[in-house]
Amino acid sequence: MADTVLNLIWSLVFSLVGGIAGIILVMISTAFIPRLLDKLTPNIDENKEIARGNQAVAEYYGRVVAAAVTGVSVVIAAAVLGGIIAALH
Repeated sequence: MADTVLNLIWSLVFSLVGGIAGIILVMISTAFIPRLLDKLTPNIDENKEIARGNQAVAEYYGRVVAAAVTGVSVVIAAAVLGGIIAALH
């Protein structure tokens, strides 16, 4: 019985620490990915094109950034889940 309670406590600790680390990493990636996309397309000023009303650039930029952030979030979620599973064993 004591081992089960201890495993549940460790699982809670791992999930909280992993969740906080995941939130921080997603926030960092959310700030970093648009700047990376700007560097990868040096001949296009996305912000200026969006301000001019260029819908194609706005949709491309939004989809690429959203896909990258979603991908990072999935990897972080898998890491947090792995920590929880490790704590339960």
